Amino acid sequence: MIRVFITEDHVVVRAGLRLLIDNEPDLCVVGETGRGLETLACVLELKPDVVLMDISLPDINGVEVVRLLKQQHDLHVRVLMLTMYSEAEYLRPALDAGADGYVVKAVADDELLEAIRVVSRGRSYLRPEAVSVLIDDSPAHMPDALLSEREIEILKLVAHGHTNSEIGTQLFLSPKTVDTYRRRVMQKLSLETRADLVDYALKHNLLKSPRGGTHDAHA
Repeated sequence: MIRVFITEDHVVVRAGLRLLIDNEPDLCVVGETGRGLETLACVLELKPDVVLMDISLPDINGVEVVRLLKQQHDLHVRVLMLTMYSEAEYLRPALDAGADGYVVKAVADDELLEAIRVVSRGRSYLRPEAVSVLIDDSPAHMPDALLSEREIEILKLVAHGHTNSEIGTQLFLSPKTVDTYRRRVMQKLSLETRADLVDYALKHNLLKSPRGGTHDAHA
């Protein structure tokens, strides 16, 4: 059972989210609030698996709440941003703060349920439109000489959402070796989370397909 906490200042929207989530056999809402500071206290007490976090809150910005949650090293919680905005000015700060996914309220139905499940498995979730916005807002250059060709290859596959086992099968490496490469990449680039890694891949256009298209970033 995936335990979800909802932070949304509109009561009607919050009630709709609770109903949507509680109707799923593998999901349940363990708490809700409309304020950011209260979220911090509740999440520390309830320790949900996923927090749905609105950006615009009456007392403190949702991005700042994410940053404070991610600073709690003994708290292993995934955060999915839920907002009306899809512009890069909101996307980038959310990812930089440690958010694990981003869903626009206008599509908060089956896609939201999928996003909750994706981030609960340790992956990141970005809508295709959001990926495009971030790519358009990013410098178009490749990773620097810090990374070897193999490390760049591992970085791309991790950013695309492949597990260590899947990458190992594709590259004829053991999952342990893949994990070593992944940790080395994150250390070299001073990255701390999967969301950081996905954001780095976006900035360097590593999520574009060979034909120039853009993949979904379910990393």
